[in-house]
Amino acid sequence: MVISAVQKPENKKYEGKSLGDLARATGKDPVDAMCDLLLSENGRVSIIQFAAAEPDLVHALRLPWVAIGSDGTAMHPDRFPWLGKPHPRHYGTYPRMLGPYVREKNLISFPEAIRKMTSLPAQTLGFLDRGLLRPGMKADVVILQPERVADRATFENPQQFPVGIEFVLVNGTVVAERGRHTGARPGRILRGKGYIGSASAGSF
Repeated sequence: MVISAVQKPENKKYEGKSLGDLARATGKDPVDAMCDLLLSENGRVSIIQFAAAEPDLVHALRLPWVAIGSDGTAMHPDRFPWLGKPHPRHYGTYPRMLGPYVREKNLISFPEAIRKMTSLPAQTLGFLDRGLLRPGMKADVVILQPERVADRATFENPQQFPVGIEFVLVNGTVVAERGRHTGARPGRILRGKGYIGSASAGSF
């Protein structure tokens, strides 16, 4: 368990540190150190937990019905200074798949990886007008360099944008161009089949 973000300046030194590091730095039992930090931060401590094993990930990637996705969110390192050291997936999930796992390790083919990132999750979630380059489909498009695309985010320095992505289009509008956001915001919230329309239905 690693502390990824806290709010108070006096606790910032613990960002990126493990619970063991926190216990050693404070001279306390790990449980006491954790509880004291939570009390100090009024419960607002973000963490990263390590639960997956690499062989399991490799096995899952090769299964044709397994899609590639991320529960990361959109982040800007200059506009959200309180993010601390978030999980690298926020910045590098898809480039990491296409770089180390596809190009370098050749676990799955490049076209299969793209399918697992686009049409497969769209179809699974019931968004039948997205995920494919066809007439009548929503033009959500990423233009990248297959031989160069790679993530740069690490656990030590996670807020780094990937390389090798030239353009990103959302609904036919360019929103990212060679590493810079254009300022355009043509996207909209997509609600799946399970959405029930109430304010309490998992909204944030």
